[in-house]
Amino acid sequence: MTATYRYDVDVLHLLVSPAHAYFGRARDGAAAVPTADADRVEVVAGKGIVGDRFFGKAAHMDAAVTLFAVEALEAMAAELDAAPFDPLLTRRNVILRGAHLAPLLGQDFALESQGDVVRFKGGRPAHPCAWMDRMLAPGAHAAMRGRGGMRCRALSDGVLHRGRAVLVSPVLLEPEQAGVPSVLRPSRLP
Repeated sequence: MTATYRYDVDVLHLLVSPAHAYFGRARDGAAAVPTADADRVEVVAGKGIVGDRFFGKAAHMDAAVTLFAVEALEAMAAELDAAPFDPLLTRRNVILRGAHLAPLLGQDFALESQGDVVRFKGGRPAHPCAWMDRMLAPGAHAAMRGRGGMRCRALSDGVLHRGRAVLVSPVLLEPEQAGVPSVLRPSRLP
């Protein structure tokens, strides 16, 4: 990857959970699974975050790590007139501040933190599930559409650290757009 643009970002949270918490019917409640908000996580190329539920799973190799902009969560809470949401309830692995993620879909990019570099391939949007209405607030599922983050493939081994980081992008990003929904597909209507 040829680094073209560098953006200062903050890694606010690094979620690692060995099991799925949201399955079945939301009214039955989330599963009680251990979840860590780590200070650092080990990333393995082609496998994801060590200890996470998606690590090494064949069906998730191209989408084992999820990135999410906290600005999206803040905008959703404001739109829904709700108290601030706990970012960990989204079950996204890497919660960032200052990261405009939508242009990175299909792109190779990197996160540099505390001298370590981890390269990723932006895979597909991380679509929200109906559980968001139960875990965050009524209407959160719809509000999260187009800004649920991005699922990525780990391209290199490395360590991500919580704190200041640099997002290295091959495309121009607009950090002020981090909380704005992106159009996932054009409308079929005239």
